[in-house]
Amino acid sequence: MAKKDAKSKSAPVIKKQGSSVAAEPTANAISLFQELGTSMKISFNSYISETKDNQKLRLIDAFLVFLVCLGIWQFLFCLLVGTFPFNAFLGGFIATVAQFVLTVSLRLQTLDTNKTVFKGITPERALGDYIFASLALHFVVLHFIN
Repeated sequence: MAKKDAKSKSAPVIKKQGSSVAAEPTANAISLFQELGTSMKISFNSYISETKDNQKLRLIDAFLVFLVCLGIWQFLFCLLVGTFPFNAFLGGFIATVAQFVLTVSLRLQTLDTNKTVFKGITPERALGDYIFASLALHFVVLHFIN
């Protein structure tokens, strides 16, 4: 009898009002994207004008962009293909993030505006510390992956 009652009850029907097709973008959404594009253009032009004379800083920034793209690529690869050797994915992703952190540290130490913060550190010493820390990082990651 309980089975008969369970079968006779039907799920409530929810009526949809309007269409299920996404509406066209509104003027607010379009203006939001235009403002985003404008602000990105202004930021990029400001960056270009401020780093016009410092090619070392541009090289460091290009490497930082590469590391971000590499981290995104590794994460997407992990999502799409899988994490069979999980320690390999973990080691590679952690190495990318750690190298990004080390490179940001190098960038901060070589900026002319931060000379008061890093008084006793010359750009040559900062580069030496960066190379030593990078070698130590890659040594640890290499042994982690096995």
